Amino acid sequence: MIKHALSEASLPRGFRFAATACGLKKTGALDLAILSSDVPASAAAVFTQNLVVAAPVLISKEHLRSSKGHMSAVVVNAGNANCATGAAGHAAALRTVAEAAKRLGCTPQELLVCSTGVIGVPLPLEKILRALPVIARHRRPSARSFAELSLAICTTDTRPKTAAASFMMAGKRIHLVGCAKGAGMIHPNMATMLAFVATDAAIAPSLLQKTLHDVTGRTFNAISVDGDTSTNDTLLVLANGEAGAPSIKAGRSSHRAFTAALEEVCRSLALQIVAAQREERSRRTSHRGNDRHISACQNGLRRRRPQLGPHLRRRRALRHFL
Repeated sequence: MIKHALSEASLPRGFRFAATACGLKKTGALDLAILSSDVPASAAAVFTQNLVVAAPVLISKEHLRSSKGHMSAVVVNAGNANCATGAAGHAAALRTVAEAAKRLGCTPQELLVCSTGVIGVPLPLEKILRALPVIARHRRPSARSFAELSLAICTTDTRPKTAAASFMMAGKRIHLVGCAKGAGMIHPNMATMLAFVATDAAIAPSLLQKTLHDVTGRTFNAISVDGDTSTNDTLLVLANGEAGAPSIKAGRSSHRAFTAALEEVCRSLALQIVAAQREERSRRTSHRGNDRHISACQNGLRRRRPQLGPHLRRRRALRHFL
């Protein structure tokens, strides 16, 4: 069962969220957020295949490998992509992770870091470091905190994008909740997009990674807005097992139910990205050809068989890790 209006009952157990405005966005809007699990969670992720990759992506890939797919939190900022910033940008991302780990009580290798925004501008690290102690203290397992996180990751988006789903397993209700940002440069190689899904299901990292890879091919990898690719894109799933249900095993009915729920959340987020960009383009331009291209990709996604043009068919699915 898919939900768009999130409530307290929609949230998975054992996760907390927080967001603040640390000054990265010129508007003064929310721009720094944390999604954390109370216990180490199985993690899976897919990343951009762009030739130029931002420091946060490189660090997140390495941490996912070194932790063998067990993570505790993700720290994300908007307003600055920390890309094309050289050694200083890499050091800034590492410092962000180290400070966040200290505040959250985990190791740096248990953290993922994501950034989105302007490319080629040095990251104002001091603003993030000043805000991290406060945001870490104010994490809450509430729908309002999750809504603030979904708003904080936005850049050119006109609205936040959220979705939730649930299913029953062994007498326990399993919850999945997700949020995403992305308004332009959306392409089957994921382009400028961040998406985070949290679930209280119990599932091994390797099976979670395979499941995410399969679901991505039918959802996020089936949309295109303008054919551009970018440098920072991350789709992350954390599964902490706090629902109290048995571990999900491949080939069983529980895995089929979990896959369906994850696909519902990812499809909803992907369609919201396409719909938002279509609305924005209808306001800014009268080029009907672009609208037809967006519509074709959106309709293909709804049929679960993406109808991509020849120039898009050459774009293969996102690389998966672990």
